[in-house]
Amino acid sequence: MATPTDIARKPIDFRHRVAAYVSLTKPRIIELLLITTLPTMLLAARGIPSVWLLLGTLVGGAMSAASANVFNCYIDRDIDRLMRRTKNRPLVTGEVTEREALVFAWVLGIGSTAVLWFVGNPLTAALSVAAILLYVVLYTLILKRRTDQNIIWGGIAGCMPVLIGWAAVTNTVTWEPLILFLVIFLWTPAHYWPLSVKYKDDYDNADVPMLSVTMGEGSVALQSVIYAWATVVGSLLLIPVAPMGWIYTAAAVLAGVWFILEAHRLYFHVVKNDGEAKPMRVFHLSITYLTIVFLAVGIDPLVYLPLI
Repeated sequence: MATPTDIARKPIDFRHRVAAYVSLTKPRIIELLLITTLPTMLLAARGIPSVWLLLGTLVGGAMSAASANVFNCYIDRDIDRLMRRTKNRPLVTGEVTEREALVFAWVLGIGSTAVLWFVGNPLTAALSVAAILLYVVLYTLILKRRTDQNIIWGGIAGCMPVLIGWAAVTNTVTWEPLILFLVIFLWTPAHYWPLSVKYKDDYDNADVPMLSVTMGEGSVALQSVIYAWATVVGSLLLIPVAPMGWIYTAAAVLAGVWFILEAHRLYFHVVKNDGEAKPMRVFHLSITYLTIVFLAVGIDPLVYLPLI
């Protein structure tokens, strides 16, 4: 059987090499992070910021997230070989060498810092560096292989884009972005733990202590209910603080009820053990929920309809 080194020696055409580098950045994760950044900037400006600032922050933020993801792929290359869902990542197959991945990660990280400093301010750049360090050091190096609470505290890195977006516009961090930070922080376990059920055997085989491995599906379902409730309650805090109008309020309440009901449905079927539990339904719905909430965050200040 060919080893990664053998594969690396085979010529790879330009298109496949570019695709391999893009794959290392985990573009789907970046897309989700940008969905939270743009609306936060609109809220911070109470309108539309300059196109230069908007595009520069999004590009810099995408580069920052890409850098963290490539570092993550480099560090986790040993366990990626053991899991079905990650065994085809470029560092495992040899499409990208370890040295190339490290250089790519550093270039993206340094480039993102420069872009965010130039188009934004030093605070924005500093928050971006903090986000990279949180994901690479706190989550990947320290927590991921040691505790089933890894996704909670490691998920802090995924909350940073709202602080970055707000700081780019205002050069400050106030209560509004901190509440949005809290929303994403509480949302992350309810989003990711159901996914971990699907890949439980993968994590077990790689000796990664995800909650689905250490405590089982029942604990995942219960925690999903708790964190769904906490997320929705947290989202409502923005209404009096920002303040937000009818558009955000309606979206947060209606989408929140939907999110909570689906989490309860998962828990009900798991407890009943009737074979109808669908953790991936909650996983996919959680993405829709967060998208709806942040769309409302961006639209509300543009079409502000005060509650009173």
